[in-house]
Amino acid sequence: MWKIRRGDEVIVIAGKDKGRRGRVSRVIPERDRVVVENVNMIKRHTRGNPMRGTTGGIVEKEAPIHISNVAIYNPNGGKADRVGIRYDGDKKVRFFKSDDQLIDA
Repeated sequence: MWKIRRGDEVIVIAGKDKGRRGRVSRVIPERDRVVVENVNMIKRHTRGNPMRGTTGGIVEKEAPIHISNVAIYNPNGGKADRVGIRYDGDKKVRFFKSDDQLIDA
């Protein structure tokens, strides 16, 4: 079970976008990276393809960021928090380490 999943609100704790918050739009487990909305924006120079009907130009998009550089955002405390995993009956659940509240509730 991954501690950070798609749809979680995270805060960047290291790098050029330190302190920015956003939702995880994609998780890339084989490279230990996540894509966060409006964080780590890059400019990609793309060539147009008239056969597909796409135009060329400079496209701004999100680049993946390493999972160690983000932490899950705890709305109760208003800051970054660590995630724990425990069993609730027969299924695994995630919880905030600081206040012991469930994330998936």
